[in-house]
Formats: sequence, structure tokens, C-alpha cells
Amino acid sequence: MIENPIIRGFNPDPSIIRVKDTYYIATSTFEWWPGVAVYSSKDLKNWRLDHYPLNRISQLNLQGVPDGGGIWAPCLSYDGNEAFLVYTNVKERGPFMTTDNYLVYTDDITSGKWSEPVYLNSLGFDPSLFHDDDGKKWLLNLDNHYAEGKRFNGLWLQEYDHNQKKLVGEVKQFYKEPHNELVEGTHIFKHDGKYYILKAQGGTGWRHSAQMSRSDNLMGPYEDDPQILLHSRDNDSLYIQKAGHADIVETPDGEIYMVHLGSRYNDSEDKTTYCGRETCIEKVYWNEDGWLRLSHGGNNPSRYIEEPSNTEEKAQERNLNFDFKTKMALDKELMALRGPIDDRLTFSGKGLTVAGSDGLLSKFKQSLIAHRIEERNMTAETKLEFEPECEKHMAGLIVMYDTGHWHYLYISCSNDTGKRTINTLTCNHHKLEYTHEQEVISDTSVTLKAYINESDLQFAYNDVSGEKKFGAVKDMRVVTDENVYLGFTGAVIGICVQDMYMREKEATFEYFNLENKNG
Repeated sequence: MIENPIIRGFNPDPSIIRVKDTYYIATSTFEWWPGVAVYSSKDLKNWRLDHYPLNRISQLNLQGVPDGGGIWAPCLSYDGNEAFLVYTNVKERGPFMTTDNYLVYTDDITSGKWSEPVYLNSLGFDPSLFHDDDGKKWLLNLDNHYAEGKRFNGLWLQEYDHNQKKLVGEVKQFYKEPHNELVEGTHIFKHDGKYYILKAQGGTGWRHSAQMSRSDNLMGPYEDDPQILLHSRDNDSLYIQKAGHADIVETPDGEIYMVHLGSRYNDSEDKTTYCGRETCIEKVYWNEDGWLRLSHGGNNPSRYIEEPSNTEEKAQERNLNFDFKTKMALDKELMALRGPIDDRLTFSGKGLTVAGSDGLLSKFKQSLIAHRIEERNMTAETKLEFEPECEKHMAGLIVMYDTGHWHYLYISCSNDTGKRTINTLTCNHHKLEYTHEQEVISDTSVTLKAYINESDLQFAYNDVSGEKKFGAVKDMRVVTDENVYLGFTGAVIGICVQDMYMREKEATFEYFNLENKNG
């Protein structure tokens, strides 16, 4: 059996293709760098992080994008010769929704090397590319113009000419949701001569869903499926919540699987999710009326799914222990915030030396390296050497949702005494909450730890007497989707350095180790 989620922790908006015998899923990365996480699998059960297509500033500039902006809902497609990735860079989440849409492509997805971007348009978010069987390619856009109070202004199509690398012809509205409900994450595909729209409806929270419409003609008119294909609405007992935003793929044996996003409660009592929206899978089939249905019956997601008939691949061991003394580059499992920070990093036999930059509320240059939080019970540990000279020098271990929501265990220096200190600091709704848990420490080399157990976070550090719990238990609900206004990403845990004086003070990290305890 396949256990959901198949890709755990902050991996929403999955788009899937099969190239020969390998499946690829792309997920949203928002303001994190590099852009778009692509995972690969031979059997739909065992997945590994394969590469990030958007790894050059020329492809993606995230400087200054808002929290929760950047990459939204990338779409992978394959025309038999080339793979295409369509993506949005959201630069403003307000009434005008500044959303620039681009396309990159490759004739060898196994290489992980993608083209320079083709600018498409700035019409809405969540675009996708449809390859019709007559050879034409069509860009599907939604229109969301909030300035006049509209949430959704229909779906639009325009032909894409890959030889000219641009959109051609007239852009036309071809579908208008009759119930004025926001439609997102749309894909078009063809089955038995009919065109189908697979779409996310109901918002990306608790009323999320996957629904379908179909037509005999690409430009419509479309009829809606009388049944919701997938949802978790009004059923708190389901293991997977917020189910929706789906895409489908066919196996070589003709079986149909649908990937979708979903969330797990980190605490069943308060119903919050800091692992964010994750990637799940369902087996589906075509019923007699020509609609997709879940193979296990009903329209709710399941924790365990029947695996394909040809499953043979074994799960690969994942190493979440990042020993910086033996590495000369960042592991691909680790992300930076809003852009590359290679100019801030130096690798040596002592470890990873990171030069400090902006403070934690900055949306520009931060010296921060993080990993997605994948489980509701986990530990993290790092050892760093740091000699701060003032309170503007900080380095440590952070649990973070975005620039306005985090818990920080850090080393600094008191301006009053000149002594090295260990401290905690919380930011909630962009307001700093000083905990006054400061202690003086003598060692320049300190081990910092974080213990996460559902809604509780306990920091600790090592001194000459051994490990010592530090500070009060922190509330992990601060870094959940539900606590953040329009939050739909997920929490990370990482290491970081700030120098808000000269941008040059360095800290050296020997390692950064993570251990997931359970699901």
C-alpha cells in the first residue's frame, strides 16, 4: 500500500507527469530558493527530491516578494519530446495581484537543466499548459481581479507557439463558474474525445476540493460534474484534511492516479497544521458516465492507497544529517530565503561559515538555511562557533513560518556587559515577543537543540554540565497555516546569522541534524 502523504511537509499544489518509466511531481516553493521542487519516482510510492528547475536569478527573482508570494502552483507537462514548466512569480498579494507568468522547458528532464524563461503574461495565477492531440499548445489562465471585489472572472485560453516562444492569437474566456466560487489550480486533459477541466474549488483551506467539468469542444460550453471528485469538508475525523488541487497521470499499464494536496493536524484538538499542505495520491477510474471517481469509493481522501501493479522500487534511505565539515556545497534538501546566498557561505574542514546579513523581518537578503518540517514529532540539532560583539550580532536555530512568525534560539552579546548570551525570541503577527530568558555563556562553541512534539516546542543547549532545557515551552501554533493571515505554505526549521551592523560577522556551523520521530 501507499501511505499518504507521499511527499511530506510543505509540498503543496502537486503537478505530475510521466516521462518513459519515471514519474515527476512539481510542488510550490513560494518565497524559498531555489524555485519549484521536483520529485521523482519509478513506482508512485517512493519519492526523492530530484532537482529544482529554477536555480538562476535570470529564471526567478524573489527579492522583496511578500510572505507567501513567489512561486505559486507550478504546472509540469510533457508533449512526448520536451517537458514544460509553467509558473507564477507572485509579487503582490493585494487587490491587483501582481502575477508574472513564465515558461521554461527541457528536452532532458533527467539532467535537471532547464531553459531561460519565456515571459507569458500577468493574467492571474496558477496557469497551466495543455498539449492538444493536433499539436497545438494552449495556456490556461484564471482571472482574479480583486480590485472590483471579484474573486474570480473565469478561465481564459490562448495559444502558445513554441517555435516563436510566445503567446499568439486572441485570449478568450471559455469557462465561467456559475456559482461565483473561486477556481484555482486548473488543468485540461482529453479523454474519449472530450475535454476535461480538473480544478480546485472552495479556497485552499478547510473547504478545499477537486472538481471536474467537460465539453465536446475546447472552447466549451462545459458541463459540471454533479459530484465533487475529492474533498475533506465537514469531516474532522479524516487523516487528510484540506484535500484538493489535483492532477492525474496514467501508468504504463493504463492505471490512473491522481495527486492532490492535503494537510495533517499537528494537534487534533486545536486543528492546526504546521507541516503545511503536503502531496497525497489517490487511485481513480473512469465510471460509466465518463467521470473520474476514487477507486476506494466516496469522495474523501484515504490514508492508504492501492499501489500500482508494477511496484518494485525500494524506498531509499534519506540522510537528514548535514555534516558541513565534509561538504563543499549545500545539500539540495536545504533551502534559502528569497534567493541564493552562496556569496555568504564558505565551506572548510571546520564546517559551514555563514556571514550575517539582514534581520529576520527582512524580505531581501537573509543569511538563513532551512529544511521543511515533515513530522509532528521531531528534533533538530546544530553546533556553531560564534563570537558576537554586540546585540546586532545574532546566530542560532530557528523554527519559522515566514518573516512575521517564528521562534528563535540564538547566541548574541549584551551591549551592557559585553558578555556572550543565549536568548530566545518569538515573532507573532510581525510583532516581537521578548521572553527575557537570557543567560550568560562562556563557550564560543555551543550546541543548540529543538524538540517539537505536536503543539509544543522546547529549546535546549549544551554547556559544561551537559544538555540543558532552555526557556519556556513555545507554542508551535504560532507557525501554523491557521495563525497566519492567508497562510498556506508550511513551517521550516533552520540555521541563520544576522549582522545588522556591518553585514560581515560570521558563525561557523559544524552540522545541522534532523530526526523525524513519527507521522
